[in-house]
Amino acid sequence: MLGRVPPISPAFANDPAITGPLGGLVFSGVRPGSSMMVVRAIRWYRDLARLGMHLPFFMVHDFGLLYAAPKEHLELGLRPGADAVVARLARASGLVATYRGVLSEISESAASARARSMRLPDNLVVVVLARVLGPIVQRANIKAPYAPSLPLDPEMVRDIDTQLPMLFEATSREFERAALDALAHLRLHILTLADALDIDTLRLLGMLGPESTLAGALAHVDLLAAMTSPAANDIVNFSLELLPNVLETRRARAAGMHAVHGYAGIGTKGSLDSLVLTELAWDELEFSRRMVENELYYYTREQAPDEARRLHYLVIDASASMRGDRQVFARGLAIALGKKLQLAGEEVWMRFFDSRLYEVQKARSGQLPAAYLLGFKGERGRNPARVFTQLATELALLRARDGRDPVVHLLTHAALHVPRPLVQEVTQKAHLFGIFILPSGGVLDLEYLDLLEGHAVVDHATLTEKSARARAATKIVQDVSDVAERVPPSVAPRSQRARDPHRLPGMP
Repeated sequence: MLGRVPPISPAFANDPAITGPLGGLVFSGVRPGSSMMVVRAIRWYRDLARLGMHLPFFMVHDFGLLYAAPKEHLELGLRPGADAVVARLARASGLVATYRGVLSEISESAASARARSMRLPDNLVVVVLARVLGPIVQRANIKAPYAPSLPLDPEMVRDIDTQLPMLFEATSREFERAALDALAHLRLHILTLADALDIDTLRLLGMLGPESTLAGALAHVDLLAAMTSPAANDIVNFSLELLPNVLETRRARAAGMHAVHGYAGIGTKGSLDSLVLTELAWDELEFSRRMVENELYYYTREQAPDEARRLHYLVIDASASMRGDRQVFARGLAIALGKKLQLAGEEVWMRFFDSRLYEVQKARSGQLPAAYLLGFKGERGRNPARVFTQLATELALLRARDGRDPVVHLLTHAALHVPRPLVQEVTQKAHLFGIFILPSGGVLDLEYLDLLEGHAVVDHATLTEKSARARAATKIVQDVSDVAERVPPSVAPRSQRARDPHRLPGMP
């Protein structure tokens, strides 16, 4: 023990921002097997505060561990000696007993068990905590006497149990008691929220990668919107039907000369250290001739393909005409199609529109902004002419700044009436594909269909039948990706391009 640095430095012993949160661990009812789990809890605590939810640290710690850590690494119950310390605070013992009961019920719930098995990243744990514990912040309505600025220092929380009585006494505990009292009054509400967590949404966000769960307050807002949107669960379930086939896509490999990765094959370009050894068997004159005429063989290396030449632009209708089944189909299809194109090595941008175009959401490094797609709400009416005018302008700027070919995929209602000259202006700057969703008894009658590279139609009967809907979406994903792959590498005016079929292959 000689020379061991104490977990709480004397310099911080009087800092309320440290003694306040850590001293509150006396109330904690969950004990992790590793101090690093406490450090994760500190991250959750700070991220929740950035969302405007300053909760007692012990609550964030306990509830977070019940959703993030394997059950075998946790132990329910107060820390040694905590009962005597809690008894010093008026009415605290009864509140702590109620609190421990809530923790026990949540630890046995199916939602908690499924979340633990998914090994949620910190960003999703924060969203779960905000969803479950948010009512406590409103009910307690008391300001903490310390700032939520606890340092992320593993040494600070190592062997902290022996110091808890001292830390507990260093700060007033009215904030913690008010939160416990709020939880006691909201017990059934909290348990209902905990049991009603949309685990399927968490699963989808986990499948689609880190981009869908990016850190930061704005990203957490998108995640919260996705978790609370009434239509999100239907979109998630539809997406989960489509993704298994999409995730089988593999990006093609390419061969290069740089000494990275393994050997990919044999080529006629390379460095001397990758020369096929049998080439040295030629006599001097023949070897020289083969070198001059590039006939020597070299081992080639694996490398990533060149940067995608195309930019796929998914433009999704979010107006009131797309509510219900049409919204579910369009957004679920956008997630599946975006992932399919990404796995094929293409770059994907996404944006919504109603009476105007909203901000571009760029999918980077193979991940999709799924939380944004699930939670977005459009409430600005409908103005297709304005949307296409803005789209044409932005495509012109894009082509002036970027050498890649824009390929626009339009997911919309079948009644998207746009003036033909505007559509023609867009098709002169980008390849345009349409996916139109028909209303009940509706027909597709748009004057600009012949200007599109291709289009697909989904009728109302298909939309309302689960298996038919999934088959139609899967076929559209495959057909669109196949047709887009055959798009020529340069975009000329429509009059100078060969006309492709006006429908995607195999579509009605």
